[in-house]
Amino acid sequence: MNIRAISLILCLLIAVPGAIVAQKSKTKKKSKKEEVKDQFDVPSYTKADSLSYSLGMSIGSNLKQQPIDGFNGEAFKTGVMDAYKGKQTMMTEEESSQMLSAYFTMKQQEVKKENLEKGMAFLEENKKQEGVQVLPSGLQYKVVKKGEGPKPTTSDQVTTHYHGTLIDGTIFDSSVERGEPATFPVSGVIKGWTEALQLMNVGSKWQLFIPPDLAYGERGAGAAIGPNATLVFEVELISIEGK
Repeated sequence: MNIRAISLILCLLIAVPGAIVAQKSKTKKKSKKEEVKDQFDVPSYTKADSLSYSLGMSIGSNLKQQPIDGFNGEAFKTGVMDAYKGKQTMMTEEESSQMLSAYFTMKQQEVKKENLEKGMAFLEENKKQEGVQVLPSGLQYKVVKKGEGPKPTTSDQVTTHYHGTLIDGTIFDSSVERGEPATFPVSGVIKGWTEALQLMNVGSKWQLFIPPDLAYGERGAGAAIGPNATLVFEVELISIEGK
């Protein structure tokens, strides 16, 4: 969760007490249109309560997914309500921003370090597995199926099927699951892929074990691939455009 997300949380949360009114369904089954209409045919205070509770649920879910060490719900609620009601806050906006920035920078560094250490330990053990080859760059691969076709160069465009996971088996991308191969330039992918593709014959299927410096490095890629993540791919080289 970044500073912008936290700021949005502080702006959105409105703690409005009160119960959410639920209406009993009638014996006669209503149409979908009538059901939707009924959701809005309630007193305005009930809609405000429902909206406030929904915002709280959303924020709570985000905090659960990316927990803050020693999170204090009462202090959080006080901060929200002080800011929302325009009361005197316990710190300035600048102090708050600096605190959040320092905290999330620290957490990001911890994640980078943890991912790097786990990845290096994984690769160290993986290279001992039967059939695993290690290239000077640190890229590891295992031939699942050897093809007989030509090998692509960095100027080629290729079509592949692939299945990508983290070292814990979490799938982050898979053309196999989508049921549709992907076409892209050899030079337009991560370094580990570019290096491996030039060694593969068309028709080959390899497992790739890619260290972070040959993948997405410290920046990661979206929510699925964290900083310094080691990646595992199964790649099948289907064809080279024009060859």
